[in-house]
Amino acid sequence: MNEQPLRQSEGQEPILRTVDLRKGYTRGRGWRGKRQHVQSLQGIDLQVRAGQSLALIGASGSGKSTLARCLAGLERPDSGELWIAGRNCGYSSHSREFTQVHLIFQDCGLSTNPRFTASEIVSEPLLISHWGTRAERTDRAINLMKTVGLPADAAGRRAGEFSGGQRRRLAVARALALEPRVLILDEALAGLDLSTQGQMANLLLEIQQARALTYLWISHDLSLVLRLASEIAVMDEGRIVESASVREWFAGPRSPQGQDLLQASRAWRSGAER
Repeated sequence: MNEQPLRQSEGQEPILRTVDLRKGYTRGRGWRGKRQHVQSLQGIDLQVRAGQSLALIGASGSGKSTLARCLAGLERPDSGELWIAGRNCGYSSHSREFTQVHLIFQDCGLSTNPRFTASEIVSEPLLISHWGTRAERTDRAINLMKTVGLPADAAGRRAGEFSGGQRRRLAVARALALEPRVLILDEALAGLDLSTQGQMANLLLEIQQARALTYLWISHDLSLVLRLASEIAVMDEGRIVESASVREWFAGPRSPQGQDLLQASRAWRSGAER
C-alpha cells in the first residue's frame, strides 16, 4: 500500500501529479514457453510541487526509470492519471503538456544522432516544434551552449568529439531548448569522475535557481541525493513505499527498503574510504 503523497503547500497546485499510475510489460517466453507479464508500476501516487528537488531512489528494477519515462511522455501508462501543470494527460503521449517535462538520460550519446553537430543536437527540439527560422534556432542553440559552459566554436563539432562531461552539458542545453518547467535526471551524473560530477552538480543547481526549474533526480548515489534534493521518495517493486524530506530520511528511514538502501550506501562509503 502506498504512502501518502509528498507534502504539498496549502493551495499550491503541483507541477506533477500521478494518481494510481500503473504500467506493465509482456516479456518473451520463459522456460515453460509462456509469455510473462511484469508490472513495473503498481499504483503510483506522487505529487511534485513547482521548484522542488525530489530524489527518487530504490533498487534496480524497482520501477524508477519506467515512472520517469511515463512522466516525460515516452511511455504510455496502462491506467491511472498523470497531471502536468494542472492538466490531465495520463493516456496521451502526444499532449502539449509534455513539452514542459524533459528527461535527461545517463548515456547521452545513445539519445542523440551521431551525425548531428552540437548546434543541431541542441536545436532539434526546436525544429520538431517548428520554432523560428533555421538561423534563429542556431542562435538559440549557441546561446544555450554558452549557458551550460560550452564554447560557441564547439557548435560545429559532433557528439563523439566531446568528453563525457561535455556531452552531459550538451544534453542539458538540449533539454532547455523548449524552456521546460521540469527536468527529470535519470542517473544523469553517474559515471563521471568526482571533479566533473561536482562541476555538473553546481551547474544544474545554478540553472535551477536561474530558471525556477523543478528537478526529479533518479540516482543510486545517496551522497548526491543529500546534496541536490530536498525531498526523497523510495520505490520498491513498482510502489512508493516511503516519502519524506531528505533531512528526515537520512536521520532514519521508516521503510525496510529505505533502511537497506541507507545501510548499503554507508557500507560502500566506509569500504571506499579504507
